[in-house]
Amino acid sequence: MTTRQGIEDTSALGDLRVVEMGQLLAGPFCGQLLGDFGAEIVKIEPPGAGDPMREWGREKPHGMSLWWPILARNKKSVTLNLRTPEGQALARQIIAEADVLVENFRPGTLERWGLAPADLQAANPRLIITRVTGYGQDGPYAPRAGFGSIGEAMGGIRYVTGDPDRPPSRAGISLGDELAGTFAALGTLVALHARHRTGRGQVVDAALYEAVLAMMESLVPEWEIAGYQRERTGSVLPNVAPSNVYPTKDGPVLIAANRDTIWRRLAALMGRPELADDERYATHGSRGANADELDDLIGAWTAPQESASLLDLLHENGIPAGLTYRAKDMLADPHYKAREAIIRLAHPDFGDFPMHNVFPRLSDTPGRVGAMGPTLGEHNREVYGRLGLTPDEIADLETAGTI
Repeated sequence: MTTRQGIEDTSALGDLRVVEMGQLLAGPFCGQLLGDFGAEIVKIEPPGAGDPMREWGREKPHGMSLWWPILARNKKSVTLNLRTPEGQALARQIIAEADVLVENFRPGTLERWGLAPADLQAANPRLIITRVTGYGQDGPYAPRAGFGSIGEAMGGIRYVTGDPDRPPSRAGISLGDELAGTFAALGTLVALHARHRTGRGQVVDAALYEAVLAMMESLVPEWEIAGYQRERTGSVLPNVAPSNVYPTKDGPVLIAANRDTIWRRLAALMGRPELADDERYATHGSRGANADELDDLIGAWTAPQESASLLDLLHENGIPAGLTYRAKDMLADPHYKAREAIIRLAHPDFGDFPMHNVFPRLSDTPGRVGAMGPTLGEHNREVYGRLGLTPDEIADLETAGTI
């Protein structure tokens, strides 16, 4: 494959140019995923401050975000004031040479800036425009501001997350935003595939709440057809047992032995083979109905044991089991190391910088992380020079505040 720069490239998306106009998380996460597999991501940021994600993150050594180097990896940063006619004209030039535009402004924002999809596609009929919003491009809620937390609540996942005796809980990551970004990337790739047949681009409409809804399994028909309302269940998988967290002398372990054959192996390992034929535990349905009793039996067996030796025993007998990992566990784990699930790059301020590797893995055209998040406007001269602007013209645009 030859890239737009004329250089041989074996990456899956190395022939694609993506313009990213989004900020914060959902749209940029879509851009990150496409960039991971080789697409050139030209990220447009407001002059001066840039994407607020440059400042986000709980821990900020040196006053800098630890999130930005990951979210903006493999991207090129250009500054551009999209609220001015001059900035909008430059944006149209950049987009005219792109395969994909990713944006996550409120519906109508592009149109107010003179960047309506119909106009952009009139100039570039092959352009795919991926629009990520809280509620989608139409419907009564479309004009509302939408953040990931609201999408998680409306999409249903907040209600079923947490312990039953407590209010709904957050998952601990920005799940709604990242699901929306993931589905936006999927929609973009589907649209690119369709373009091979039709020669035309199209609009991908990715709403936060619908991205969450897409993960909600059979929750809706359970209510309408069976009259069953899913509730929060903590660590338990309802009606599926044994599948829970069990105590040991030095911390809990997870055991998932709910399949009949696996449960038989666990019962034998516990020295209680008769439990496998006990009518209370012999079938999937009966185990689910008697899950509390069964968990007590298993917990009594695991509690006196060391977690490491218990896990070795479970693994040797083909019983799915594991620990609940924290970051330090991931960094120390030999399987993570063997598969290079976490990679390290040199950062100018942080030094050795660990981050998760590209996923999923492709055998012939794997993704890679070539660079961490860029400085603001780092690629102005490259990208604007590509439009034919001279260094003096670029300097004049900077002085005028257009870029």
